[in-house]
Amino acid sequence: MPITPRTLSGFKDRLPKEAYAKSQMLKSIVHSFEKFGFSPIETPHLEYAEILQKQGSDEIQKEMYHFKDHGNREVALRFDLTLPLARFIAQYKNTLGLPFKRYCIGNVFRGERAQKGRYREFTQCDFDFIGTTSLGSDLEILEVIYQTLKDLKIQNFTIYINHRKIFNGLCEHLNAKEYVNDILRIIDKIDKIGEESVKSELEENTSLSEEQIHILLDFIAKKQTSNTVSLLQEIQSYKSLNSDLKEGIEELESLCSLLSLVIPESFYAINLSIARGLGYYTGIIYETILKDLPSLGSVCSGGRYDKLTQNFTKEELSGVGASIGLDRLLAGLEELKLIDSKESPANLLIIPLCTLNYAYKTAKTLRDLGLKVEVYPEITKAKKAFTYANNKNYQWVMILGEEEQDEQSYSLKNMQSGIQEKYTSIQDIYKKLYNNS
Repeated sequence: MPITPRTLSGFKDRLPKEAYAKSQMLKSIVHSFEKFGFSPIETPHLEYAEILQKQGSDEIQKEMYHFKDHGNREVALRFDLTLPLARFIAQYKNTLGLPFKRYCIGNVFRGERAQKGRYREFTQCDFDFIGTTSLGSDLEILEVIYQTLKDLKIQNFTIYINHRKIFNGLCEHLNAKEYVNDILRIIDKIDKIGEESVKSELEENTSLSEEQIHILLDFIAKKQTSNTVSLLQEIQSYKSLNSDLKEGIEELESLCSLLSLVIPESFYAINLSIARGLGYYTGIIYETILKDLPSLGSVCSGGRYDKLTQNFTKEELSGVGASIGLDRLLAGLEELKLIDSKESPANLLIIPLCTLNYAYKTAKTLRDLGLKVEVYPEITKAKKAFTYANNKNYQWVMILGEEEQDEQSYSLKNMQSGIQEKYTSIQDIYKKLYNNS
C-alpha cells in the first residue's frame, strides 16, 4: 500500500516561488554582511548534548531535540547558532586570531508550537564580533542590522535597544538578584501575553512583593517620547542606586551618541522592556520590529555576551552579535509584498518549434554571455509553451521556428506587453535582456 505523502507537523516544504524568494534574500543578506568584513563559517547541525544543555532558558531546554546516536552518545540538534559558535571559538581561537568577525547561515531546531512564520526547523543568519569589548563592535552589529534591512528594501522598522545591566541593577535594587533570570524570562513575554499576565507570573514564580512588581513594571513601561536623549534624561536618577544601573545607563548613552552618526534616529529607540530571555546576554541587547507588522515579533535580535565561552575555556572571550530569523522575515516580506514573485530564476525561456539544435546552441551562447536561460525541452505548439511561460511568470520568451532557423534570427516576445520583435544579432538580444532584467 503506498505511503501517504505528508509533511511533518511544524516543518515546511518550499515550492520554487518561495524557495527562490528565500535564496534572493540570502544573497542580499550575505552581501550586506560582507560589506562590513564578516567572514563565513559553518558548524554541524548536531552537537554533543552537553554543548547545548543548560545554556538557554528552561523553555528552550524543553524544546531541544536530543537523543542517543548510533554510538550511544548523547547528542542534540542545535537550537541556535550562538552556542555552537562558543564551542567553535574556544576550539579554533589560536587559528582564527582575535578579534574575529563571522557570519553563519543554517537551520536550527526547536520543538515549539508552530505558528505563522515560526516552525520547528527554521533558518537563522547570525553575525558576531568576537574578542573585543569595544563599544564600536556593538555599534557595528547595529549598523549591519540597519544596512541588511535597508538592502532588502524594508523602509519601516525600528531597532529597539536596552541593556542587561539595567535589569540586573534594578533586580539588585529590589533585593531580587537571585531571581534575575526568572524575571527576565517572564518580562521577555510582555509583548506576547500583556502586562497583567506578566504581573501574575511574577507573583507566582518569584518572591517579589506587589510593590516590587509595581516598581519593576513602572520602570520598563517608561517610553521614549521624542528621541533617545529624553528617555535617558528621565532615568538619570537611577544611576545612583548601584553600579550596574550606572554602567548600563552610561553605556546606552555612549552607544546612542555613536548611533546618531551612522543610523537615522527614526530607525532606533530605547525600549526598557526588551529583555532577551536567553541567559547568556550580559550587555547591550536589541530586537527589531517591522512597524507595518508588529505582531510578527522581532525579525533580528541579539546582544553582548561576555561569558559565553566560559564552559569551554578559562580565557574570557567577549562577543556581541545578532541573528536574523529568515523564515519569519520572509513571511513578513511576503505579506508586505516586498519579495520577488518569480517561479524561475532564468531571464528567458527559449521555445523550439522546429528542432532542438538551434535552441540549445542559442541558449549556450546567451549563457556564456551571462544570462540565465531555460529551454523548453520538447518540440511543441507555441500555445502550450506560452502557458508554461505564464505559469512561471516569464517576462521574455524566444521563439525559434523554421523561419528563424533558416535565417539564423531570433524572435523575442514580451509576455507582459505581447510585443514580438525579430533580431539578427545575439548581442542585441543580450543587451536588451540584461538591461531589462
